[in-house]
Amino acid sequence: MNDRMVWIDCEMTGLSLTEDALIEVAALVTDSELNVLGEGVDIVIRPPDAALETMPEVVRQMHTASGLLDELAGGTTLADAEAQVLHYVREHVKEPGKAPLCGNSVSTDRGFLARDMSALESYLHYRIVDVSSVKELARRWYPRAYFNSPDKNGNHRALADIRDSITELRYYREAVFVPQPGPDSERAKAIAARVAPPAP
Repeated sequence: MNDRMVWIDCEMTGLSLTEDALIEVAALVTDSELNVLGEGVDIVIRPPDAALETMPEVVRQMHTASGLLDELAGGTTLADAEAQVLHYVREHVKEPGKAPLCGNSVSTDRGFLARDMSALESYLHYRIVDVSSVKELARRWYPRAYFNSPDKNGNHRALADIRDSITELRYYREAVFVPQPGPDSERAKAIAARVAPPAP
């Protein structure tokens, strides 16, 4: 089993796959214990002028406050950004199709990766680890854990947002998951029998 986890976060000019552009991508790889491997990558991408012109005002304000907007003129190309991320990922994930894509609300990021960085997207397993799903469950089942989760510091910059996501998963693992090594086989079977619907 490949225990590597590939964490990717993207910043865009908006959420539309037909209108908006990818403007920053960052990646970190962790092992299954959420230890970060290597330095990671964080790359600013210069978007088409049209994408900047149609950027919603709320997004423009967000990227201005984070400092990203001022960096876009010196950004690289999509192809170069993809090559840099793939190089880093391949250093730590030797086989394609083995490591899941991880992050917060990561299906949105995956859509932009599939559109603009298909070689990178296809290098990852089709499964995802979405920390936002864990948060939504904690909000319903463990509200005290949810409302006391660590503050975010990412400020809508890709690499910092990834670090926030990893911190969140570390927190929820300790706050709401069953401690390792988990139930023994008999206990696990008993739980499975109790929650499974009766046979037809």
